[in-house]
Formats: sequence, structure tokens, C-alpha cells
Amino acid sequence: MVKTQIQIPDHLFKEAKQLAAESEMSFAHIVRLGLEMVLKSRPLGRKPANAWQVPKGKAMGLPLIPEEQWTETAHED
Repeated sequence: MVKTQIQIPDHLFKEAKQLAAESEMSFAHIVRLGLEMVLKSRPLGRKPANAWQVPKGKAMGLPLIPEEQWTETAHED
């Protein structure tokens, strides 16, 4: 395990310490859990947002009704 120092805003530190006490966990464990959650939601190796492209469409066959009837059909109850 690596030992490190970080700077945390006072309010965040107090809330995390309170959560640790209420959960009967160490402050360090709460921090590790938080890092794990962030890394799961933002996996490593992601492409930058500006590299995203619209996926290619898939052929879905012929329409079931003529295009002229799309608006009318969409508004039916």
C-alpha cells in the first residue's frame, strides 16, 4: 500500500470523518471507497469527449406505414 498526503476542503473532511465514525470504518477506508467509486464510473483509457462520433445506423427494414402517415399515426391516442 502507498502512503500519501492530500489536501481536502474542511467541509469534505468533516463529512467524511462523520461518515467513517457512523459506519465504524476508518477515514482512510472511506477515502479508498470513494476513489474506487470514481474509478469505476470513469474507467482508465477513455477517449477524450471530442473524439466521440455518432454511431452508424443499423438497417431496420422497410417502414410499416408510408412516410406521409407518420405524423398522423404518432399523434393517435
